[in-house]
Amino acid sequence: MSTAGAASGASAPVALEGRHIGAVLLLALLWGFNWPAVRIALDEIAPWTLRSIGLALGGAVLMGVAWMRGLPLAVPARAVPVLVLTGLLSIAAFNILLAFAQLAAPTSRAAILTFTMPLWAALFARLLLGERLDRRKRAGLLLGILGLAALGVPLVLAGAWSYGLLLALGAGMAWALGTVIGKRHPVPASALVIAGWQLLIGAAAAAAGMLAFEGLPALVLPGPKVLAALAYHVLLAQALAYLVWFAALARVPAGTMSLGTLLVPVVGVLGSMLLIGERPAVTDWLGLALLVAAAAAVLPRPRLS
Repeated sequence: MSTAGAASGASAPVALEGRHIGAVLLLALLWGFNWPAVRIALDEIAPWTLRSIGLALGGAVLMGVAWMRGLPLAVPARAVPVLVLTGLLSIAAFNILLAFAQLAAPTSRAAILTFTMPLWAALFARLLLGERLDRRKRAGLLLGILGLAALGVPLVLAGAWSYGLLLALGAGMAWALGTVIGKRHPVPASALVIAGWQLLIGAAAAAAGMLAFEGLPALVLPGPKVLAALAYHVLLAQALAYLVWFAALARVPAGTMSLGTLLVPVVGVLGSMLLIGERPAVTDWLGLALLVAAAAAVLPRPRLS
């Protein structure tokens, strides 16, 4: 996910009309089922290569749509360093760390831990922007700590803790830091163009890693299951999902849309059970419930109408 929409959203309460619910649910499904799709694709496609393909196509689609809308694609030279930094943090680091996290840990647990993003964002906003931690945010942080403990302590005691879970936490932190930096130093361009550039910057970083660690991919067609997962990841979870996000964002502030992302880890866990046969433990579900509640507490609260 790009930081462009998240950084530009209003924090004031807004009306959430029934016609927007469909877009929120569609995004939750597209991004949620992307978790098992990526894990399936990783069975035959190396992680750096997979991220290069997905990010490049997603960025190209967004830039193409921006061009067709007549939006300026260039950004001021003074904003380029911030654009590159946020692209490296919130897109490149986020996606690459998650690919390796899914190879080293159950996808459902990686999905749960990654969506500590709003908690890290609240902490970084306090440190870098001086934003106050009000009662709701403090409660959210406490719930987040309890959620991490509920999920992590049993794994540590059972000797089942995996470094992949640390990578998932690191991915959430990288995304949050990029978001806060983008908020502190906003890029004077449309959110669509910013997101497009961030995805292309992430693709360039992933391509560099591919050449350094994997080499050029062999021109061998993957199996049908992996090919279907790759098509879903690239065409639906990247290209279509971003188009839906920005189409909805034109009518609903990002703060409201962001609440829909609370469904993503839930769909991700259910999708991992359905498609790759994972069976989360009771403590996984408890951790998920606490972390979703924590994220709901620190995200802007919409007004229903």
